[in-house]
Amino acid sequence: EVQPVEAGGGLVQAGGSLRLSCAASGFTFDDYAIGWFRQAPGKEREAISCIKSSAGTTYYLDSVKGRFTISSDSAKKMVYLQMNSLKPEDTAVYYCAVRPGYCGSYYLMYNYWGQGTQVTVSS
Repeated sequence: EVQPVEAGGGLVQAGGSLRLSCAASGFTFDDYAIGWFRQAPGKEREAISCIKSSAGTTYYLDSVKGRFTISSDSAKKMVYLQMNSLKPEDTAVYYCAVRPGYCGSYYLMYNYWGQGTQVTVSS
C-alpha cells in the first residue's frame, strides 16, 4: 500500500526555517513523482514543490522559489522540503502526495496522500 507519512511541522517565527520530511513506501520510488502541497483555511490546496528523482526534475511554486528546496534520498525513500525565510503567509497544513509518472501541478493529479503536518509562522 502506498502511504506517504509527513513529519517536521511546527511553530516558527517569521524568517525562520523548518524541514519537512516525507517517508514514502509501498511503491517503486523511481517510477513516481512526489509532491508537497499546502492548504490554508478557506483556501484551495496548492502545489508548492515536486520532485521526480529518477528524471532529475523539480517544480516550485513561484512564491516559494529561492526559499524552499526539495530533495530526495532514493535509498531511504525519503523526500525533504527545506523551508527557509518563512513568512506568515506560509502558514498552512502541508501534505506530501504521490503520483505515478511525472510531476503535476494540481492536487487532483495525485493518487496518494499523507495525513498532513501543520506549519505555523508567527509574525
